[in-house]
Amino acid sequence: MRRKLTYAIMTALMLPAVLLLTGCTREQTSEKPPIHLNPNMDSQPKYKAQAESKYFADGATMRTPDSGAVARGYLRDDSIYYFGKTGDSDFIATMPVYMTTQLMQRGRERFDIYCAPCHSRLGDGTGIIVARGLVAPPTFHDERLRTIPDGQLFDVITSGLRNMPSYKHQIPVDDRWAIIAYMRALQRSHNATSADVPAELQRDGR
Repeated sequence: MRRKLTYAIMTALMLPAVLLLTGCTREQTSEKPPIHLNPNMDSQPKYKAQAESKYFADGATMRTPDSGAVARGYLRDDSIYYFGKTGDSDFIATMPVYMTTQLMQRGRERFDIYCAPCHSRLGDGTGIIVARGLVAPPTFHDERLRTIPDGQLFDVITSGLRNMPSYKHQIPVDDRWAIIAYMRALQRSHNATSADVPAELQRDGR
């Protein structure tokens, strides 16, 4: 008798669980929203493009920015750093960043990626495109390019010149300055004299 009573109690307890599991079977639909115990920021009230607005009188969510508004991260208030110029037209003579080993390494890496295909890794204008029949670019070791302002080199990378396209979308501002730093090192290495050798190395005859 006691055993039958135990089975009856267990059956009564298990029946609701079975029914609950049956209700969770896949591919069954329900009109009730799911229970979301920890919503975090999954549901955020916000405007979407082309959606109707009940706040603005014209019913449009897309607004014309105020005059002078600048998108976050696009403020270019330092013309020397972002444009290589003082004011609207004068190119700066030397780059506005500190020369470091890390900067030079980054410049070499970016130079080999973006510049070497045309200018070669030596900067002498004999890149692989010349072997493919395209017009050879000028060598960086020409006196004219050795003496032009750093700001002008930055402007050419940014805006392009003649056959060279603009690289402002591919190369961030800090990488452009790093490339210029490495270009100057290449120019220095190809036009070095004995006076550029440290005195202690000259004494050793190296």
